Amino acid sequence: MQKFCACECYYTDNIFIEEYKLHVRFVSEDQFRKDYQHILRSQGCTTGPQLHTVLEKVQAEVERRKNIAVQSAERRATIKETYKPLHENVYRLQESHLAPEFLEIVKYCHMDGANEKGLLALLTTEAAPRVYRFPVFTKDFCRDLVEELEHFEQSDAPKGRPNTMNNYGVLLDELGLDEGLVGPLREEYLRPLSALLYPDCGGRWLDSHKAFAVKYAVHEDVELSYHYDNAEVTLNVSLGKDFTGGNLYFGDMRQVPLCETECVEVEHQVTRALMHRGQHMHGALPVLAGCRWNLVVWMRASCQRNHLCPMCDARPRLRPAPGHGGGFTAEPGQEGTCALT
Repeated sequence: MQKFCACECYYTDNIFIEEYKLHVRFVSEDQFRKDYQHILRSQGCTTGPQLHTVLEKVQAEVERRKNIAVQSAERRATIKETYKPLHENVYRLQESHLAPEFLEIVKYCHMDGANEKGLLALLTTEAAPRVYRFPVFTKDFCRDLVEELEHFEQSDAPKGRPNTMNNYGVLLDELGLDEGLVGPLREEYLRPLSALLYPDCGGRWLDSHKAFAVKYAVHEDVELSYHYDNAEVTLNVSLGKDFTGGNLYFGDMRQVPLCETECVEVEHQVTRALMHRGQHMHGALPVLAGCRWNLVVWMRASCQRNHLCPMCDARPRLRPAPGHGGGFTAEPGQEGTCALT
């Protein structure tokens, strides 16, 4: 069984300060003050108590990351022991869960001679440059999955945050939806698409993922700041429910300055997915009413990121990690072994 690793930067870099929409690095208090005090002041963090509050939050996030593996395992064990599912059918992927149009798209990808041009003719919609929209699940499956997520949300079971930018949602591996649902979806259905659409960024070599559901609602998280994903390829499926607003917007790749970028707004349609490169900058506009659930799968190619960590832009400094870790597989000092063509 493949053993995955995390990059050391996970414990120091890309820490999101929500009040100031700022991602920071924290190694020490002196380093943090030197690097960010002037930036925070320019954004309204002008007093000693305000800066102290920011420091406390950043340090708490660093500690959370250091303990995340143990705490996640404890939550997973408790959930498995105490939580009773509402819809057991959503825990194992079946073809009846998938939209007929999606099955036809995947069938084409498995054919001899399948190519990007033929696949694009079936997708029909390029929502933004190299951002593709297509149906994935049936309406009935989306309804059942949302009901399961809300049933879990309302339970007494322990819950972890999906990521540093989303405060409401569910980590699918902790709930038990990873092995039977997301794993087969990535391996059997999504990788054939990404192999044709994104061969230049590891799309044919996706061998791990991080999957979570996020919730947007008034008085909770309503929007998502401009960012990129810790992924080679991202799948984002709108599950429902009824909502207005909340469109996504896409800029350019993260290497392109925002001042040189013209963003494209994209409507998120229930049962349909948006697939894009993880390093493609994007965000979500505010939900104005109702509640929106999204299934997000960050898909990773170890042979791509073993050479260069996409989060710190350096050769990864690896440490062992449980599960899929950060999607790295090389031992320290070694490189991955795939050809990116």
